[in-house]
Amino acid sequence: MAEDMFKIATYNANSIRVRMAQILDWLEREQPDALCIQETKVQDRDFPAAPLEEAGYHVIFRGQKSYAGVAIISREAPEEVAYGLDDGEELDAARLIRSVIRGVPVVNTYVPQGRDAESEHFQYKLRWFERLCAFFERHYDPRQPLVWVGDFNVATEDIDVYDPVRLRGHVDFHPEVQAALERVRQWGFVDVFRRHHPGAAGQYSYWDYRARNAIARGRGWRIDHIWATAPLAATSIASWIDVEARMVERPSDHTFLVAEFQI
Repeated sequence: MAEDMFKIATYNANSIRVRMAQILDWLEREQPDALCIQETKVQDRDFPAAPLEEAGYHVIFRGQKSYAGVAIISREAPEEVAYGLDDGEELDAARLIRSVIRGVPVVNTYVPQGRDAESEHFQYKLRWFERLCAFFERHYDPRQPLVWVGDFNVATEDIDVYDPVRLRGHVDFHPEVQAALERVRQWGFVDVFRRHHPGAAGQYSYWDYRARNAIARGRGWRIDHIWATAPLAATSIASWIDVEARMVERPSDHTFLVAEFQI
């Protein structure tokens, strides 16, 4: 890979221990500078770091038993590593991890899903976006390079879901949560995938296990994202969703989203 190329991907693994062979195969094939993982679903003491380190990668992580958990896998050693929202409220370290990779600040998040629009979990999700916006204001400058990736648990447009009429009001496709994410975007982010695929429908990163033949029938969602501040987004040269990686044996319900930058 050229020295001036920066390649980053995001992937909700839905259990990193179950998907480790797939992750290692994908890393060998695609050679990203950084792969950001969500839903590792493992306590730190049980995180399977050894196979990644044996393959020549660095890995940082924070997790807990059975749900959530985030990690960043990188070819070069990460710098300025930190965890959580650090605002005096619940830290949520298993949902946010950040570092600097090859000089590029990277924030990896697993946003709360929200469960039900009438529940306290949905209110927590809305509050989480408020806290996240304040986090970006505290730690970063939209005039400087920054990439924010992860499972945002939000489909931002009608073209990001297979049936916008029926799904309207779902916690991942709800006007309130879309507005909450939009406020974060207005801080200074560009949706890198949409920069390269404006208006393209049917581009999904998640397919529900319960939906029969979901990929073939186009029953997906685009809820995984790579967003960058304008100075970095302007250097992006490509972004794509690796649908084939969702078609392997025992896949996650998500797949890999990738972006490349000329830095």
